[in-house]
Amino acid sequence: MKKAVENVCEFCDGKVKRRITQARFRFKGETVYVDNVPAWVCDKCGEQYFDAPVYKRLEMIAKHRSHITKTVCFPLAEYNMAIG
Repeated sequence: MKKAVENVCEFCDGKVKRRITQARFRFKGETVYVDNVPAWVCDKCGEQYFDAPVYKRLEMIAKHRSHITKTVCFPLAEYNMAIG
């Protein structure tokens, strides 16, 4: 991975560092989660940035998502749900 030109998050001004992470990638209205992705991650808000070759690979993974065999399940709440 190449060194980031800017090491400051564009959203919160936190410090951006290289990490291997799980990426949530949106492509054509679909979301794909990809493990072990090299990324630049803000240590303050968690925003992820990808170098161009990494982004292109994520696109290819998403385009071929029918080949993905592993799935994850998680609870999904409605924001306006009653709590208490």
